Amino acid sequence: MDFQLTPEQVVLRKEFVDFFEAEMKHAPEGWIGGEEEVIATDEGWAFHKEMARKLGERGWIALAWPKEYGGQERPIMDQFMFNEVRGYYRSPGIDVFGVSMLAPTLLAAGTEEQKKEHLPYIARGERAWCQGWSEPDAGSDLANLSTRAIKEGDEYVLNGQKTWTTGAHYADWCFAVVRTDTASKRSRGLSFLLIDMKSPGITIRPLPNMVGEHMFNEVYFDNVRVPVKNRIGPENQGWAVTRAAMNFERSSAEFFAGSKRLVEEVVEFCKETKRDGEPLSKNPVVRHKLAAMVTKATVGLTWARQVAWIQHKGGLAVAEASAAKVFGSESGQQLTYMGCQLLGTHAQLKRGSHWAPLHGSLETEYQRCVGLNFGGGTSEIQRNVIAWEGLKLPRG
Repeated sequence: MDFQLTPEQVVLRKEFVDFFEAEMKHAPEGWIGGEEEVIATDEGWAFHKEMARKLGERGWIALAWPKEYGGQERPIMDQFMFNEVRGYYRSPGIDVFGVSMLAPTLLAAGTEEQKKEHLPYIARGERAWCQGWSEPDAGSDLANLSTRAIKEGDEYVLNGQKTWTTGAHYADWCFAVVRTDTASKRSRGLSFLLIDMKSPGITIRPLPNMVGEHMFNEVYFDNVRVPVKNRIGPENQGWAVTRAAMNFERSSAEFFAGSKRLVEEVVEFCKETKRDGEPLSKNPVVRHKLAAMVTKATVGLTWARQVAWIQHKGGLAVAEASAAKVFGSESGQQLTYMGCQLLGTHAQLKRGSHWAPLHGSLETEYQRCVGLNFGGGTSEIQRNVIAWEGLKLPRG
């Protein structure tokens, strides 16, 4: 793995840094970043859409895509570098579902008509997507899903329920895995569909999280008609497409770069905050915790770079991506807890309080981080993938 940037990449990286340093000065007051900030409020969504427009104009959303679909055909490592810088500055503007999951899936398995219909809109930041996977009885065990799509002529008639659908209340389109062969069980008989969220028969109900944010939704399909041409891949073989989309989701560059930023802020807090006349940063116990936080953030970024490097060389990095996801989920929680310990009782102060350090971000993250172990695929499932795909161990 080569960490050295080319002269051209040094210039490009500075362009990214200069842009985000300037633009993030216009973020809503108290902005702490993350997908939650984007979809929890109308103000956050408006800022996200404005940033998406600016990124799309610069061609940065789709750096590595073919030019015919709105990309620049740049190396994957350039895209990784952009993701890392954007994550560090906690900038919105990237639709993680459309850009990181659906677009690579379309490029790999979509028809030419599907690519031309959707990719240019995603590249310009003009079309938002949500992911219709989890159901009340099919979360981590996604193959147990029951939402069905029955073919009638050149359309599917869709009935069922999806849950924990992040951002469905803002999404223009949804990609979903549904059962098209009701006689088959488990992963057999599933298909991957693209669904216009303006279709008649779709009902969206909010599922507020413990912070009180509206991120998640229940989505009900009542005789929703979806054109057969909106299916990616062969009918009843959508499980392979779904697994590919899962793998595209997990490089975690933005997450680890954001963790690095958090660690830097905690370090500054410890330098500026005194106890018994001395900065906290001079306390040996505090220094030990800070060193542990820096180490975790650095290891995480290294994992993400390894995934990008393998993909840059033409590999899929299936096991490596799952390893990065597990490490990111668990280290993300650990960093939050360590940060709360170092801030002491100040960590309990809510956002908006004049006394809350780091804009009250740790109080919010303490509640949010509970979901890291299962959002995007549970750690248990990821460890299975590592065992099967990486270590080639037999399936039980």
